[in-house]
Amino acid sequence: MTTKLIRLITGLLLFLVTGPDAFSQRGEIQYFRYYDQRGINIFEPAKTDTLVYDGLKLRIGANFTQGFQSIAHKNSGIVPLYELSAGFPLAMANLNIDVQVVEGVRVSLVTYMASHHHNEMWVKGGYFQIDKVSFLKSGLLDQIWKNLTLKVGHMEINYGDAHFRRSDGGNTFWNPFIENNIIDEFTTEIGAELYWQRKGIITMIGATNGEIQGSVTRPADQSPSIYGKLGYDRSLTEKIRVRLTASLLTKSSSINGTLFGGDRTGSNYQFVLEPAGATVAGNAFSGRLNPGFKDDVTAVMINPFVKVGGLELFATLEYAQGSTSVENGEIQFNDSTPLIAKQPKRKFIQESVDVLYRFGSREQVFIGGKWNHVNAELAFWDQSSPLAVRNVNTVSIDRLSFGAGWFITRNILVKGEYVTQKYSGYPAGNILEDGMFSGVIMQGTIAF
Repeated sequence: MTTKLIRLITGLLLFLVTGPDAFSQRGEIQYFRYYDQRGINIFEPAKTDTLVYDGLKLRIGANFTQGFQSIAHKNSGIVPLYELSAGFPLAMANLNIDVQVVEGVRVSLVTYMASHHHNEMWVKGGYFQIDKVSFLKSGLLDQIWKNLTLKVGHMEINYGDAHFRRSDGGNTFWNPFIENNIIDEFTTEIGAELYWQRKGIITMIGATNGEIQGSVTRPADQSPSIYGKLGYDRSLTEKIRVRLTASLLTKSSSINGTLFGGDRTGSNYQFVLEPAGATVAGNAFSGRLNPGFKDDVTAVMINPFVKVGGLELFATLEYAQGSTSVENGEIQFNDSTPLIAKQPKRKFIQESVDVLYRFGSREQVFIGGKWNHVNAELAFWDQSSPLAVRNVNTVSIDRLSFGAGWFITRNILVKGEYVTQKYSGYPAGNILEDGMFSGVIMQGTIAF
């Protein structure tokens, strides 16, 4: 983190304490998802106008998570594994800055203060969201914008619904379990999303640069990500809510597209099935699978969500296909091999279902289970000849977890789970050959 950034953040925090009353550090912000228990089961913020705008608001929040892990792992025995013991992984923390700029317009900035992948401060991204255009002083535009929302920025893209229930660095409040899906659909890209919502119907169309970072080079290797969502989310009665969405994303090429590996914080299962010399930053995504799709990507995700009283079900069904830049014939496998011919696209299917029961006067206690399965075609390269040869194996990964949690207050959560995960289909000599791990993980987390 640069000295200038440290000074900026320090000055901002001091201003919150000593600044003028015109700025409300804990002000309520319109069309906003709270970081604490109030953010549970919130997907796209609704168009319901529940707050009266009464001036500029500045809200500083944070998330802190400390875990405890006791996991055992094993594989075929050919590749030595990291020696695991019970202990406390590195704590993670996020800094959240949200501003109500004018009526119906807000700005969000999230910074990772510490994580398993980046131990230093690292900006996740920021965006501004427009739900009203009264600042334009046009009755016609006000009427047109009644059901519209526009998000613009370098932001977490809204592909699928699973990303609304994932852990994100220090923010682990919204995920009832410890870890995210085996294939973790999350990335931040530069672009815009336009929403139309009315009577439970949700439509969204988005376009981004297709890269996790900005880039002004290699134009032939870049193309935008185009994606959309269609869904229905409605409370049928006071105790019954039904949501169903379908999302589609397509992209022809990218230098560094990371739809299935854009997390910059790391896994909540530390060092499982990692080599003996693993490091926190270098082996940050234990227990996950990144298929490496950067080019010719097509991805579809369907997410049903049903809540009846305290009982809720959330599921993911996903199909995707794509290639790496090597498989697409764009770059060499390494400096000693020539370009290879374009290879057929690989694909994967991911399924997950979690069932929870929340109880208590404010649903402050929950128990549940989750099943997650991946069937994926992976490329393994043979370099014994001058030309690298691609061998495709179909691998399977299965995870089963049982968990429980308690919101001590709406800002303090303790949760834990027992997990078991098994791998099959990996070639001989691969570290994941006959791999499996199981054990217990606990987390304490604070959000405000």
